[in-house]
Amino acid sequence: MTAIRPLAPADHDAWLPLWRGYLTFYEAELSDEQTALTWHRILDPQFPIHGALATDDAGNAIGFVHWLTHAATWSALPYCYLEDLFVAPDTRGTGAGRALIAHVTGWAREYGAAKVYWLTHETNTTARTLYDRVATGTGFVHYEIGFDS
Repeated sequence: MTAIRPLAPADHDAWLPLWRGYLTFYEAELSDEQTALTWHRILDPQFPIHGALATDDAGNAIGFVHWLTHAATWSALPYCYLEDLFVAPDTRGTGAGRALIAHVTGWAREYGAAKVYWLTHETNTTARTLYDRVATGTGFVHYEIGFDS
C-alpha cells in the first residue's frame, strides 16, 4: 500500500533521483543550483510551495508531488496548482499517482481552496488516463512566453 507524507529535510536523497527522473521524462534540464533552490523552497515555510513523498510498503520512495496556492480573479478563495507529479516508472499503476493527487486534494480542501488544477503534456497518455478518471478536462490550451535569465 502506498503511503503519502509531507517532504522533510531527511528525504532529500530519496527525492533527488525522482526529481531527476521527472526532469528526464519531460526532457528538461535544470541546473544543480535551481534543483537546490527548489528543494529549499519546498521545505521553507516562507514559500507557498509544498511537497509530499509517496512510499511503498518497504518505505522506498516511489513518487512525489509539489503544489502551491495563489489568489484568483474568478474566486474569493485561493486556487491550488499541482505543479509537479511524478511516480517512478517501475511503480506506475500501483495507485501512487492517485494517492498523491488525493493527498493534494485533501490538503487543498482543508486549506480552503476553491479547486486544484494542473497541466500535463498532451503526449503523457499514461498519466492522462488517470487524470481523466479523477478530474475534469477543461479544454484549455496552455501558452507561455519565456524570458532569458
